[in-house]
Amino acid sequence: MKGTKPEAKKPNIVLFFIDDLGYGDLSVTGALGYTTPNLDKMAKEGTRFTNFMAAQAVCSASRAALLTGCYPNRVGISGALGPKDPTGLNPKEETIAELVKAQGYATGIFGKWHLGNQEEFLPLQQGFDEYYGVPYSHDMWPLHPWQERAQYPPLHWIDGNKPGKEIKNLEDASELTPAITERAVSFIRKNKNKPFFLYVPHPLPHVPLAASAKFRGKSERGIFGDVLMELDWSVGEIMKELKAQGLDENTLVIFTSDNGPWLNYGDHAGSAGGFREGKGTSFEGGQREPTIMRWPGVVPAGRICNKLLSAIDILPTIAKLTGARLPKEKIDGVEFVDLLKGDETKTPRETFLYYYRKNSLEAVRKGDWKLVFAHPGRTYEGSLPGKNGQPGSAPEDHQYPKALYHLTRDPAERYDVLEQNPEIVAELEKIAEAAREDLGDDLQQKAGKNNREAGKGQKM
Repeated sequence: MKGTKPEAKKPNIVLFFIDDLGYGDLSVTGALGYTTPNLDKMAKEGTRFTNFMAAQAVCSASRAALLTGCYPNRVGISGALGPKDPTGLNPKEETIAELVKAQGYATGIFGKWHLGNQEEFLPLQQGFDEYYGVPYSHDMWPLHPWQERAQYPPLHWIDGNKPGKEIKNLEDASELTPAITERAVSFIRKNKNKPFFLYVPHPLPHVPLAASAKFRGKSERGIFGDVLMELDWSVGEIMKELKAQGLDENTLVIFTSDNGPWLNYGDHAGSAGGFREGKGTSFEGGQREPTIMRWPGVVPAGRICNKLLSAIDILPTIAKLTGARLPKEKIDGVEFVDLLKGDETKTPRETFLYYYRKNSLEAVRKGDWKLVFAHPGRTYEGSLPGKNGQPGSAPEDHQYPKALYHLTRDPAERYDVLEQNPEIVAELEKIAEAAREDLGDDLQQKAGKNNREAGKGQKM
């Protein structure tokens, strides 16, 4: 029809999900001893989100949340699933990949899956057309420091649904970043004429650290810096390919991480950037992640957004941008398309729940206020970190008291102002009670009404 506008092209989505990256691990967030020029450039050309929360401070849980738009305890996933674990993300759950595939998108994942290693739980059964990567954390192999107790089987690359080459040593592990990058670049070339969703969950800088010969020994920070330089190179190669294929201006690129740094690994761990604690804790160092989003002409360049958001908000946002429907079952994420595009009058997320372990509500947040409930948990404080790839102590049964923190004045969560603010405590307690009704709380031995089950596979 005359005068009808041509239909806008559906945007491509590239989603980087780094492993164990601390808030302070990019040069744009204060890293020392190495630089991350491609990510710095991405921040200059896009928006940096400074208040962006991983859904939980541990591998499998945070990945389940990212892909389903749900708190991980809603979909029955907790902790870090091991090679012998019979469970996985329930195939009934709808992932980002499944939603956009229904809109004609090609879907690929290259990197770490960690949502069940039995075939029925692997990516090709969860909406992805292609998969090449590792099925779980690459420290779950016979060289683990605690192998005598853990008895991990050999670790293999997975290509589609089938095991490939074994990763036997650190030299083999040094292929992780370059091999994943090569497959991601190839996927872009192959799908340049149709919309695509490319998910790149890099296994590093989770220990054991390994960098290819091209980057080994290049940083002043040792192997950790070498690994970060190579990850930054990977982002650069993928961005370069988008430009080469003329796709740059129609692609939203998202960069974030699954949880904070594993601090007891010392010189082989990153930095929480001044936030309290790290991976495996519900303090900010465990869940606040360096996050950058870039889409030329759509996402404002050189902007910093300080509004509260979480990885669970990525699914509904992608759904809105691609015209995909939302999952049939309840999700917890909220879309932030207007905020993404620069409308700072929007505040899509006002509250956030900090669940950990199987189903323990350890803290709740509204705006700048965070109420931490009394709970046993991991702490890195008071113990010397390890060196050269060996872990130091990180007790799991530290007794944290109930406390209230104001994250604007006290982002490091050092000054408990509970006694001074009874009305704020009461308001946050109401949010917690609603969460316990909905999702339960092991700390109070309450079962939730709306939790769903993980997928159950064969006992290994």
